[in-house]
Amino acid sequence: MANIVAITSCPTGIAHTFMAAEGLEQGAGKLGYSIKVETQGSVGAQNTLTDAEIAAADLVVIAADTSVDLARFDGKRVYETSTKDAINDGAAVIATALEQARTRGAAPAPVPVAAAAPDAKPVDQLLEAKAAQSASRTGAYKHLMTGVSYMIPFVVAGGLLIALGFALGGIYVYDDAHKGTLAANLFWIGKASFQLMVPILAGYLAFSIADRPGIAPGMIAGVIADSVGAGFLGGIVGGFLAGYIVRWLNRTIQLPRTFDGLKPVLILPLLGAAITGLLMYSVVASPVAAALVSISSFLKGMQGSSALLLGILLGAMMAFDMGGPVNKAAYTFGTGLLASQIYAPMAAVMAGGMTPPLGIALATMLFRNRFSVDEREAGKAAAALGISFITEGAIPFAAKDPFRVIPALMLGSAVAGGISMYVGAQLQVPHGGIFVLFMPNVVTNLLGYALAIVIGTLVTAGGLFVLKKPLETAK
Repeated sequence: MANIVAITSCPTGIAHTFMAAEGLEQGAGKLGYSIKVETQGSVGAQNTLTDAEIAAADLVVIAADTSVDLARFDGKRVYETSTKDAINDGAAVIATALEQARTRGAAPAPVPVAAAAPDAKPVDQLLEAKAAQSASRTGAYKHLMTGVSYMIPFVVAGGLLIALGFALGGIYVYDDAHKGTLAANLFWIGKASFQLMVPILAGYLAFSIADRPGIAPGMIAGVIADSVGAGFLGGIVGGFLAGYIVRWLNRTIQLPRTFDGLKPVLILPLLGAAITGLLMYSVVASPVAAALVSISSFLKGMQGSSALLLGILLGAMMAFDMGGPVNKAAYTFGTGLLASQIYAPMAAVMAGGMTPPLGIALATMLFRNRFSVDEREAGKAAAALGISFITEGAIPFAAKDPFRVIPALMLGSAVAGGISMYVGAQLQVPHGGIFVLFMPNVVTNLLGYALAIVIGTLVTAGGLFVLKKPLETAK
């Protein structure tokens, strides 16, 4: 019997991380294998793999949407995939991993399918279904999500501290009259956290591409982007530049073994920072800064139908794949604009992300005959996840009946996002759900914003009523 260890990690480190772990555990169990899964979530690593467990493992599965340090798995057979795949079909991931895993630092040595457990009859079909999937996802999306995952805590802390400063000291808390007060200090601590957003985003984006030598050049690129007004867009460009430049330097520069230790601590950071910085100042900064100014002016001037359309688009994107690339693109757009003091898109994004699980929870209560007993129980958990802005609470329902559930979710989220933008609601923090809505100065036009979420939830539930048919076995 194969002994498997795994790591799961998602950009926010909240829902997908743990749902992927559960999917892998259930999948391994179906196929007759033992598995231990380390979760690298927002509170750090849990159920951490020991050196002895790694040494005894026959296979390592990495189900992550961010970069995971694989150094401790050298010499082991490793298979990389996304959290979404692990959530949707953990057994298929395990089966594919047995076939396609590659040994780090050695030639490929896949385990034959025939070596699978005798009771694993579905393995062949699972492999066939996943054969076209890449064994490793290391492209631009994954690198960007790594940067975003490290940036989020700075956005959350900064936004809440600024809001607390305004709540205690008023809207002019930054004036000299408030200097040294608790309110002013909280405000400036929050501003300091916001100033780190772009460097952290760029630094860890570069880290995802080039490992540790990319961090310094990436952060320097982020500081430059922030200083010249290129904002989060400049940080993203700078992070990619730094990462790929450092990776190219690492592969190109060949040193005698005696001096090889200088590369990661001196040569790569020095040359990477110099080349990236010069490119940022001479090539990247001006056009990206101009683009950001144009985007900012356009977004700040949006009213009426144009704002409504943007809100509809952002809301629908949040519900389309519930934590996948489209959802994360909308979320990254909203959080990135916070650094430019543009808060309306973030409000639409959170409204669109809360309504899918809330609408499902409401539908399971109002239209019980359209859901199984297990689904009605899961609806209670979906409600808790929905008020916490964890869109992934809707995934089990969407996975079971995607062609009916996903359109209903997108419709409700589009309505919520559209109303949020239309009424001019603004949100200064990127997460927290209902728990931050009633903090002073976090949300503008609270009544209109709450109405957007309520109406979006009702539309989602109504869509599910129309699209889902009564179950014969429902009671």
